[in-house]
Amino acid sequence: MRSISVFGATGSIGESTFDLLMRQGGRAAFRTVALTGGRNVARLAAQARALGAEVAVTAHDDCLPDLRAALAGSGVEAAAGAAALLEAADRPADWVMSAIIGAAGLAPGFRALRHGGTLALANKESLVTAGPLLLAEAARHGARILPVDSEHSAVFQALAGEDIAAVERVIITASGGAFRDWPLERLARATVAEASNHPTWAMGQRITIDSASMFNKAMELIETREFFGVNPAQIEVLVHPESIVHALVGFADGALMAHLGAPDMRHAIGYALNWPLRAALPVPRLDLAALGQLSFRAPDPLRWPALRLAREVMELRGLAGAVFNAAKEVALDSFIAGQVGFMDMAGLVEGTIDKMVTRQSLGNAATSLDMVLQTDAEARAVARALIGQEKD
Repeated sequence: MRSISVFGATGSIGESTFDLLMRQGGRAAFRTVALTGGRNVARLAAQARALGAEVAVTAHDDCLPDLRAALAGSGVEAAAGAAALLEAADRPADWVMSAIIGAAGLAPGFRALRHGGTLALANKESLVTAGPLLLAEAARHGARILPVDSEHSAVFQALAGEDIAAVERVIITASGGAFRDWPLERLARATVAEASNHPTWAMGQRITIDSASMFNKAMELIETREFFGVNPAQIEVLVHPESIVHALVGFADGALMAHLGAPDMRHAIGYALNWPLRAALPVPRLDLAALGQLSFRAPDPLRWPALRLAREVMELRGLAGAVFNAAKEVALDSFIAGQVGFMDMAGLVEGTIDKMVTRQSLGNAATSLDMVLQTDAEARAVARALIGQEKD
């Protein structure tokens, strides 16, 4: 029986993972080692009971009493806090879903690789901030990393059996998010509620807002460079409002291999869960005749400056990704809190990168996860200071 753990079980990716695990036999088919979540301890406990998990961990210490109460009599151990998350990652599992949002997902993912199993990677920050370190850690322990972003899963599938040397271009698509057709002059007044309304995907608030600002796609540009090792100049972004074509790979003979599917994250999760096999998945089947047409357009650099910043980060390399992500997270938090406007987020990220470049050489390769986390903390402090200056 295959053992599994899910980090970030109560988020949108975690819920879709739980759905697939239950549909594929639940506790009769899998030995669930650990499930982790945030403040939704009632849902975390329900998942842990259903899957018969060994341990359920909430990231918040103050939620531990409620989690213990919800798990009373179940035989599932309850734990809380950062140390408990790492302890859960230290428990061997054959397959681990890394779906904790933000830099908080870095350390558990690194720990999980030590068991030499499969890491299903939905945590974008791992590759953006510490890609070379993560891939080296996987190689060191004979572990495998499978992408769970729909775009990178699509690229991974298009490359199956292909020679990476024959690849000319990799095209990842973007829905354009909530504001893809808004007049530019209106974006400065965009509200959090408006940015949280995605036209095609059902996702959590943070990633939905990142989709509207295209910071989500900016992160995926960097991920593509790190995961597949292609030159940044070979990576393209196309706005594709229908969200049916998730990525395309172009080869030296002029052929383009495209991955199509309904906008449902269970495609990518199910592929990673069942790889190298394909299992039947409860996702909508495409009716191309009903769709009629698929549309594509180049992204507007004025509307989405995050894409330019991502390319600058790829040129800098080294610790620049850690600075980029940290500043992006602070900018997003500040927008949600009403401290900055929607179009101010990119300026805050760019200002943080500029400040950090003058402090240190961001092109220096990270030698440890601690070095990445230290840079992350410094960049957050710089970003918060910039917000304070703007208020003054």
